[in-house]
Amino acid sequence: MANINVKFNNKDYLLSCDDGQEEDLINLTKFLDKKYSDLKDKLGNIGENKLLLITSIQVIDEYFDLKKRVTSQKDSFENLSKKFKEMKSLVLDYKEGKEGEISKLNDELEKFKKMVEESQNVYESLLDKTTKSLEEIIKDTESSSKVQ
Repeated sequence: MANINVKFNNKDYLLSCDDGQEEDLINLTKFLDKKYSDLKDKLGNIGENKLLLITSIQVIDEYFDLKKRVTSQKDSFENLSKKFKEMKSLVLDYKEGKEGEISKLNDELEKFKKMVEESQNVYESLLDKTTKSLEEIIKDTESSSKVQ
């Protein structure tokens, strides 16, 4: 434990605090003394106890106001976090949907390629048959012409 001399309302006080907390205690005492002095200047000398009570009430009021704002910010952050999670979920759902569509389109593309390939094979086969038929017709025609 550390002992520190602090000044409040132009009086010296010896206070104890945990080791390492000395500077914090000094700063807190200065803050409280300033609040007290400001009130004393504003309200006059209405008595030390009453000034201490009013100073304490103001400090607690500031504390509760700050606590409300922190709670409000925390709620806002939680709402934003919830909305972010919802958006993330929607994005993932959208992505999965699009991936499914892409997969279906790829399947259809493969079917179309096979169909084109089969059609090409059928076309080539028909072309070959037609060519052979024409060759036979020409051959028959040439043979017939030679006979006459």
